[in-house]
Amino acid sequence: MTTTTLAVLVPLLPFLGSVAGLLLGRTAPGYVRPLAVLPTVAAAVLAVVVAVRQGGGKAIDAATQLTPTGSVPIDLALYIDGFAALVAVLVGVVATCVQIYSTGYLRDDPRYPSYAALVSLFTSAMLLVVYSGDLMVLLVGWEIMGICSYFLVGHYWETPEARAASLKAFLVTKLGDVPFLIGLFALATDAGTFRITGVLGAVARGELDHPTVIALLLLAGVAGKSAQFPLHTWLPDAMAGPTPVSALIHAATMVAAGIYFTARLLPVFAASAAAMTVLAVMAAITMVGSALGALAQDDIKRVLAYSTIGQLGYMAGALAVGDRGSAVFHLLSHGAFKALLFLAAGTVIHAAGTNSLTAMSRMSGLAKRIPDAYWTMTVALLALAAIPPFAGFFSKEAVLVAAEHTALGERTVAPAGAGWTVLVAGLLTAFLTAAYALRLWLRTFRGRGAEAPEHGRQPIAMTAVLWVLAIPSLGFGLTVTYLDDWFDGNALTPTVTTAVLGTGLAAAGAVITYAVWRTLAARTPVTAAAAQAPVPHVAHPDADPGLVEAEALRLPHPAEDPADPGRALLGPLHGPAADGFHLDAVYRKAFVRPVLAAASLVRFLDREVVDTYVRAAGTSAKGLGWLVRRAQTGNVQTYLSALLAGSVVLAIVAVALANAVAGA
Repeated sequence: MTTTTLAVLVPLLPFLGSVAGLLLGRTAPGYVRPLAVLPTVAAAVLAVVVAVRQGGGKAIDAATQLTPTGSVPIDLALYIDGFAALVAVLVGVVATCVQIYSTGYLRDDPRYPSYAALVSLFTSAMLLVVYSGDLMVLLVGWEIMGICSYFLVGHYWETPEARAASLKAFLVTKLGDVPFLIGLFALATDAGTFRITGVLGAVARGELDHPTVIALLLLAGVAGKSAQFPLHTWLPDAMAGPTPVSALIHAATMVAAGIYFTARLLPVFAASAAAMTVLAVMAAITMVGSALGALAQDDIKRVLAYSTIGQLGYMAGALAVGDRGSAVFHLLSHGAFKALLFLAAGTVIHAAGTNSLTAMSRMSGLAKRIPDAYWTMTVALLALAAIPPFAGFFSKEAVLVAAEHTALGERTVAPAGAGWTVLVAGLLTAFLTAAYALRLWLRTFRGRGAEAPEHGRQPIAMTAVLWVLAIPSLGFGLTVTYLDDWFDGNALTPTVTTAVLGTGLAAAGAVITYAVWRTLAARTPVTAAAAQAPVPHVAHPDADPGLVEAEALRLPHPAEDPADPGRALLGPLHGPAADGFHLDAVYRKAFVRPVLAAASLVRFLDREVVDTYVRAAGTSAKGLGWLVRRAQTGNVQTYLSALLAGSVVLAIVAVALANAVAGA
């Protein structure tokens, strides 16, 4: 079988599994789990085969045109180079792990069939984005992911939080998708084609007439999809969905799509120095702001959500200095350890028996009860903090090295100012990342909250997946010397300067956080933290959202935890950081309230002005009908009298008019 045929099957198999799962979910529920897992496993295996055959060499390029579409044709095209092949492997592996994990995590969920089908469709859409060689076909996968995220984030639609989160995710990403679509059409108009190879060829020949406008329009869509400032606010709220969905969205699909798209079309953005500068500033603000936000959160999933935003900022920063190799390298590394972090967090929630224990201030005694999650999450947090030799160290260093080369003028793809912006922000974020990573570990596994009831061992489907993902989280970075051919031939190895600075700052962040935690723990009696009300037993964390919501209402406010090192480290910034620096409030005042006010005005005009004329017309017709009805008495004498009186009146009027004319 040819490589092209295998590549077509990679996104097709999860799609067919999704359709079959939806059709058989009610009539044959025993087939739901096999239809969820087996097509995704097969797609992952085929993605590995395609990657091995591609081998980092010449790109696989094939296309067919089903029907003419006008002056700018749309083709069903494949374009698979080295990093596209590796990203597809990441998507397949993480999606497989999520599907297997979900069979245990959501085993009692009555809506599991639709959930599993949507996850398969989500996977298929991302694989379509990765393999597509035509921008319009890519856009199809891009938009399918948006609608899948809406349904999956709102899986627990019984709760107001899930409904609001799904709607917010959909609207904010659509806010970026509108200029993104305009940018795609403008790009195709200038290049004369939607084919990615044709677009890149037009850029190389200098045929783009409006590179800055096009790049900025496309960046709006990238910011929405990949949760970059200022369109990042939807991602922390998306934690209302099931935890495996968070792992899929954060590690291998939706938020990775914007970074992947920018890497794929990097020459388009590099054609505009202004666009590269905007991207660098956006990445820097995202990195630092999200790290501060993560340091102030009490919900373990929100910490990880802000962490994802910051790591995506690293990837955007690498692209801003013109190095897509380091960006995709960090995308792959981050996909492994972030999927592991979310699935381990799901195991913590499952062991606690209730989603209310996503609050770290209420956790206690979990290290011994769930050793699999404890050890694998420790590995993932070390990778997140970029501690050598874990995967995150090598990929983060690749980003910092690229920024350093640009800042020093050794690489001229982007302005030197963009390089300095990314480098300084990246180093500061390294300090903050280690701080919130250690804070999460201490408060989750060394916390002194009320210990939850014992719920027995976790399903093997969940714990086995954790160890599978721990392998690349630990060892993927060690393959850095073998991946140059897969990433444009640029070296991805660390340099002494950035390694010392980055690791030193990470170590400093961890040491300071630990010292503050020990000091606060010594000052705070154990009873003060453990005096919280015991957590009521819930059979399964995701089976009854109503219980979860009711239980959450009884929790103490996380700001009341006296042993939180994040509060001491942030000081006066803690409140704003915990609330996302009030960006949602700014949006409400700047956009939501004016729109609601305009809607109220339109409603008033419609009700009091337009409806007034409509009601008046109806009333007039009704009154005229009443008069006519009153005249119809059915009495012949009355009709003759009225006719005679009318004739007399007409005669008088006629005589008067005749006299007036004669006198004139």
